[in-house]
Amino acid sequence: MRILIVEDSDSIRHMIETLVRSRGHEVEAVSTGAKGIDLALAHPPDAILIDVMLPDSFDGVEVCSRLRHADATRAVPIIVISALTDDATKRRALEAGAIAYYTKPFSPTALLKEIESLPRRESVKLRLK
Repeated sequence: MRILIVEDSDSIRHMIETLVRSRGHEVEAVSTGAKGIDLALAHPPDAILIDVMLPDSFDGVEVCSRLRHADATRAVPIIVISALTDDATKRRALEAGAIAYYTKPFSPTALLKEIESLPRRESVKLRLK
C-alpha cells in the first residue's frame, strides 16, 4: 500500500514512517496540510495518516474534508492521529470523513492493525455493492 503521512512534528513523522515502512508499505510524508492536499490530489495514496494540529492554514480536519469532496480522493481512507483528546475534535474529524481517530501517544500495534485491515474493508465494500 502507498500511505501518505501528514504530520508537522519531525520526530513523530519519522517514527510513523519507520513503523509503516517496516511492514513493507510505501510512504510519502509531508509536514503541512497544504502539501498533503497537493500530494494526495496529484497522486492519490491508498491511505492517509494525518495530524489535526498542522502549522499552515489547513488543519487536519479541513484537509480531511477537502479530500472527501475531491473525486480523486473521495474514497481514500483517512486515519487521524492527534494529541487532542476532546470529543468535539474527534466528532469533527469523523464527520469530515476520517475512518478512525487515534490519540497520541498511540499504540503502534493498533495503528498497524488498522492500516492492515484497510484492504479487507475495501474488498468487503466491493462485494456488498
